Amino acid sequence: MSAWITMIDEAAASDDLTDAYDEARSPNGHLENVLKIHSHRPNIMRGHVRLYRSILHDEANTVPEWFQETVGAYVSMINGGSYSYANHWANARHLIGDDSRADAIEAAFHDREPERVFEDGELAALQYAEKLTSRPNEMVEADVEAMRAGGFDDGQILEINQVCCYFAYANRLLNGLGVSLGGAPVGFYAEA
Repeated sequence: MSAWITMIDEAAASDDLTDAYDEARSPNGHLENVLKIHSHRPNIMRGHVRLYRSILHDEANTVPEWFQETVGAYVSMINGGSYSYANHWANARHLIGDDSRADAIEAAFHDREPERVFEDGELAALQYAEKLTSRPNEMVEADVEAMRAGGFDDGQILEINQVCCYFAYANRLLNGLGVSLGGAPVGFYAEA
């Protein structure tokens, strides 16, 4: 079983659910469990798909995709969100395109020491992500100012904030309903 609640099989889906499934498919045609878990409420699935794509896969965003995925993976690792971590670290690794750098980043993340491999605005963003994930009640304006001083503009700061918030939501969705990969391909760039 890939979750603690049922996920409606595509063969048994209503027309409305079939439409939602079609909207939710990744570019490789795969229907991921993080979306399929919404099968009892296609309206929620559609909302999730739109939110996810607007935060991580919208051409209007200017934070580099590799860094968006890296922030999402870090938030997921901190949250113990193994499903999201597996998928989004695979995405980040693919987009980084340098296994040695990716290995160093992953090791630093596991030690909660991003300062070993990041500096300036990227480090400030990862420190912001860690604090917002672990201690949201301690956030202060200086956390945002550090990203601004590191070169991020206010729109990019909003993007980073939304990546953190999205993964807090997704990790709780997945962990709260026991959703697992269930043998599915890992990562947005995985072959069908």
